[in-house]
Amino acid sequence: MTLAVFLTAAVLVASGIAAAAPGTVAASDREVRFVSDGVPAYGTLHVPAHRAGARVPAALLIPGSGPTNRDGDEPPTVTPGTLKLLANALDQDGVATLRFDKYGTGRTGLGGLDPAALDLPTFTRQAVVAEQTLAEQPEVDRDEVSIVGHSEGGLQAMLVARRVRVKSLVLLAPQDLRLLDLLKIQLDAQATAADQAALTKVITDFRAGRELDYTGMSTQLATFLQQAIFSPVNTRFVRSDDAVYPPSVARPGPRVLLTCGTQDTQVPCWTTSPLAAALRTLPRPLPVDHFQHAPGTPVNDQVLDPSVVTALRTFLEHR
Repeated sequence: MTLAVFLTAAVLVASGIAAAAPGTVAASDREVRFVSDGVPAYGTLHVPAHRAGARVPAALLIPGSGPTNRDGDEPPTVTPGTLKLLANALDQDGVATLRFDKYGTGRTGLGGLDPAALDLPTFTRQAVVAEQTLAEQPEVDRDEVSIVGHSEGGLQAMLVARRVRVKSLVLLAPQDLRLLDLLKIQLDAQATAADQAALTKVITDFRAGRELDYTGMSTQLATFLQQAIFSPVNTRFVRSDDAVYPPSVARPGPRVLLTCGTQDTQVPCWTTSPLAAALRTLPRPLPVDHFQHAPGTPVNDQVLDPSVVTALRTFLEHR
């Protein structure tokens, strides 16, 4: 989850790599390679300044949907740098991070995979291997590994946590309903009554495996659905994601920070209660004022919402 969070320029400047004090190891970045489904994936391990010989807590960063690379960008037009900014923010709390190029992005690319064959479990397996790779790094405390995910990445974080041992989960505006239910909420907000009814029928037919009929739907909405959602290259992934009801895969146990944005129209705060109940998050999801689902206005400002940084920092202080 592209991650929709994050920091001020002043904090970002302060997070630059500085010379190490005596007896400490300087902060550093290094390229990491791991293999899932026979495809090499590449990422950046950031290790904060730390006492020589010590092991530090760490977090795997998982972005939201779409072709989002290790830095949280979809170049050339969408370059908010959110995952890189998040790594910088976590550095301030002494937390190492691994962010990686998922399939179809960055140095990883497709690695020979057929994009039409990709599904949600394929990306989950990749994230599981990424978490295991992070936990094996010599600077990392295996008992202090967390996962941070935004939007679809929040769902992935929960799926990964069912397969590996993690200390905590940070779910930033996570996907909390079935994919097409969330899509309908998003589109209904700007659709006519006729489009709303037609969309309901298309979703029902898709779930039933029937041929899709866009009769009665506006050309604009029909074109969007045919090209961006139900295209042949996306169908397998959409069907696999839509099959998952996020509260049903939530596993109580790890400490959880669950946020929602008060200005978020893609994953509104009012949709989060079932997921919070499944996670036993008390007392409720943390609403973050002015937090939108998109990474800022304009999108490429490379600025993190300070209220999210505060929430994350407070959560880490009690880990």
